[in-house]
Amino acid sequence: MLVIDRGAGSTSDSSFLDLPRFLRPGDTLVLNNTKVFPARLLGTTDTGAHVELFLVRELEHSTWEALARPAKRLRKGKWIEFDEDFAAEVLDRPDEGRVRIALHAADIFEAINRVGRTPLPPYIKRGDDRSEDRDRYQTVFAKYRGAIAAPTAGLHFTPEILELIRSIGVNVAEITLHVGYGTFEPVRVEEIEEHRVSPERFEIGAEAAEALNRTRSAGGRIVAVGTTVTRTLEHALSHSSEFNAGNGHADLTITTGYRFRAVDALLTNFHLPKSSLLVLVSTFTGHKLIMDAYRHAVDETYRFYSYGDCCFIY
Repeated sequence: MLVIDRGAGSTSDSSFLDLPRFLRPGDTLVLNNTKVFPARLLGTTDTGAHVELFLVRELEHSTWEALARPAKRLRKGKWIEFDEDFAAEVLDRPDEGRVRIALHAADIFEAINRVGRTPLPPYIKRGDDRSEDRDRYQTVFAKYRGAIAAPTAGLHFTPEILELIRSIGVNVAEITLHVGYGTFEPVRVEEIEEHRVSPERFEIGAEAAEALNRTRSAGGRIVAVGTTVTRTLEHALSHSSEFNAGNGHADLTITTGYRFRAVDALLTNFHLPKSSLLVLVSTFTGHKLIMDAYRHAVDETYRFYSYGDCCFIY
């Protein structure tokens, strides 16, 4: 774990097991309890062509937006069969590489769980769908199905370290943000302020809202575990002066110049260049400091990406 002190403008090498000593009694550590579902579906068309669909967003019951490969032959009315009891009908193709489909099965999520594959990041190569990835690519506090990718900063935690954190007087709260494809879409605009991250479904429960408001009133810090928690909490305070229980779609995009209102410290993994996640972390930390920190991480062979190392920024 790389520790970044924004006030001092410094970095230091540490270990994730040392995280509790960087937390204070009265802080609230906020986790994202979303659960990844097996969103990759492999099927065949009526002509025998092989098709891969990646479910990225449920539009309504049984209707989904999906990335398709190959997509150019998937015209309206085309059927894709996954097994004898599960198929998809193409409703339209809104743009290249993306389709809108209707899923057909007696129980759609049972069928997805039966035939779907874990949507691992593309840089993780697997010869086949390893069943252990369904467990390994989840946080230990995952509860509510809906994410197409794990909130990877949470992968570092074990029940034991969470219990240790609670024992030193740190509150642990949970919110839900179902990670969508927009989080990982690369920044393709010349002016970063023009980039927009697609909305993602979130929920903040009454218990979490109360704990967050109590922490702020008492002068404690809100410590976000991951950029997904950060987006959710900052979205919440962009619409109100306090945290309120509720659900909806977080549509906030954090870019240069944004003033953080909710989050005081952040645990996060190391992110890809040209990503909205790196822009968020850079905005929170300061561009020069985060670039210096990343150069240090590369020199010291920190591991990047989903199963990689983390940094704690305060």
